[in-house]
Amino acid sequence: MSKRKAPDKDNVNHDFCEFLNELAEYEKNVNRNIHKYNAYRKASNVLAKHPVRIKSGDEAKKLNGVGAKIAAKIDEFIQTGKLRKLQEIREDETTQAINLLTRVTGIGPAKAQELVKQGIKTIEDLHKNKDKLNHHQLIGLKYFQDFELKIPRAEIASIEKIIRKEVGALDSDYLITICGSYRREKAESGDVDVLLTHPSFTSANTNKELPSKLLKKVVSELETKSLITDTISLGDVKFMGVCKVNTIARRLDIRLTPHDQYYCAVLYFTGSDEFNKEMRAHALSKGFTLNEYCIRPIGSTGVPGNPLPVTSEKDVFDYIDFEYLEPANRA
Repeated sequence: MSKRKAPDKDNVNHDFCEFLNELAEYEKNVNRNIHKYNAYRKASNVLAKHPVRIKSGDEAKKLNGVGAKIAAKIDEFIQTGKLRKLQEIREDETTQAINLLTRVTGIGPAKAQELVKQGIKTIEDLHKNKDKLNHHQLIGLKYFQDFELKIPRAEIASIEKIIRKEVGALDSDYLITICGSYRREKAESGDVDVLLTHPSFTSANTNKELPSKLLKKVVSELETKSLITDTISLGDVKFMGVCKVNTIARRLDIRLTPHDQYYCAVLYFTGSDEFNKEMRAHALSKGFTLNEYCIRPIGSTGVPGNPLPVTSEKDVFDYIDFEYLEPANRA
């Protein structure tokens, strides 16, 4: 079965959200239907934010993101306390095996289906068939139990303190932001997302070796200080690996971005996904395109112009006349 989050005590519709998220994982991992996955996830997010307990499918349908089919499932759940489709999914051995294997970092839906067809259906089976896994998947298998555990906020704060201290000693010009749910002040996170930049690296950079040098210098230093224990991959601008501040291994991503694109990247990688979608849609309505790299005005011909200067997240909000929200409020 797909990994489930603990119920959110502040979410009065958490049981609806749980079954919608489980259906979403099924569509992504087994059917590989991203459209349905996105529909279930959107409905779940909308219900999670709704402050009142939903009492019927018709009531749910009034919310943006809940269609007739999802409303019917909510009615079925309210009336019977369960969902027939979910019961069938849970009883299907192949589905359960695919959902389990995709919980291993590096194993996507296609690989999971390939493994299941070869009779590999459990974590124990994976350990007996390591020759069928690539480097990333082997790391995921090695730390499977650890990666299943959420990371408490205090532990990420400890990791951040080490990174800031060591990278600052290396070169005080580096800028560092821990993004994702940690920056949104959530109590727990799934991994540690670090965004990094340096004034010498801009989008106009012509020195092809510079970004790689800047990133590798940081990774090497954190390895020397024993924070980074394993490398999954190390490219010119992105590191994926494992770190430890106690006995538990945690997933760590470090992304290097050009200095002039840093705050657009901070905004994007802070999230949430729903907030990003809302902000991009608002930007378009105001005549701008916004992504993780830059914000650009759309000209009268419909062609985006040059990137606008951005020296803080707030600049982006101001350009599109969007009320500034602290990261903690970007649910």
